[in-house]
Amino acid sequence: MRELRRGPDYSTLQRKGRLPVWLSITWRALSVVGLIGIAIAVHWFERDGLKDTADGHISFLDVIYFTMISVTTTGYGDIVPVSNQARLFDAIIVTPIRIFVVLIFLGTAYSFVLRRTWDKWHMARIQKNLCNHIVLAGFGTTGSETADELIARGTKADDIVVIDTDDEALDRAKSIGCIVMNADATRDKTLQAARIAEARAMVISAGRDDTSILMALTARHLAPDLAISVAVRNEDNELLARQAGATTVINPVSFAGLLLAGSTNGAHIADYIADLASSSGRVQLAEREVTAEECGKPLSAISNGMGVRVYRDGRPYGFWEPEAGSLMPGDCIVEILPTSTTEAANLP
Repeated sequence: MRELRRGPDYSTLQRKGRLPVWLSITWRALSVVGLIGIAIAVHWFERDGLKDTADGHISFLDVIYFTMISVTTTGYGDIVPVSNQARLFDAIIVTPIRIFVVLIFLGTAYSFVLRRTWDKWHMARIQKNLCNHIVLAGFGTTGSETADELIARGTKADDIVVIDTDDEALDRAKSIGCIVMNADATRDKTLQAARIAEARAMVISAGRDDTSILMALTARHLAPDLAISVAVRNEDNELLARQAGATTVINPVSFAGLLLAGSTNGAHIADYIADLASSSGRVQLAEREVTAEECGKPLSAISNGMGVRVYRDGRPYGFWEPEAGSLMPGDCIVEILPTSTTEAANLP
């Protein structure tokens, strides 16, 4: 399982921290100062339990020096605790303070230096190999079903880049092996980080039509030839989605209405349509270009499956129309095929 944080934020593919960087660093610095201040105060009040081997006198500067050396190292031996109280304080209090200070320094170095360097290197490594993938913007109910169906149809999970701003949704996407990115898919920077120009398709299901349309507009701006599928909820927005650059617009509400209406004319119509749409059914729809061997033949003579439609110069022709009587180079065929499960069941 990979992640473009894995979740530029492929930006580093992580959500920005709730605290600003300067405030986080300030908070850590104050924590260190506070811990050292406690140690200095106690050492000052217990200075009679310390011994300076140089002049025998413990000044406030000596206390600061001894505390800093004790907290950051094991000491040089020029100032040592001699009373039981001072030794007990160093053993029980100063040693944990030393550990906490070191952990704070290491944590700060990791958070603001090492992790960012690692994330940038890891992101660049993933981006280098990212090509011919599918960008999935939005991982709600529809988006997660889309990812499951893509994987069921043979797409590798790590060929799917999921972009969302919800950590729980990204966790679900990571659990099935997808690359994840916690970012805003309406921004150029986000889609460029996901290498939208090298993707083979983009699926948009943001949950809001205006957001989905803006995502499509941004993607089309960056990838003029990309296949973009958009889910919209309101019929009025279907035209807007196409104008924004979507090559396919799906209205789940309208599709559900079609299934319900079809079921009134036959108990098995809706079942067959759902069968066609799902990889788990007995049949499936497939789209491909006509082969050289099929040119000149009618749509009904194709060997792979049952041809139902031909697209020629962007226009659809049904199997009953004269244009489907002779296939031509460049035609796109939509056909019905048996699924691999069906084929396996028919084997002797």
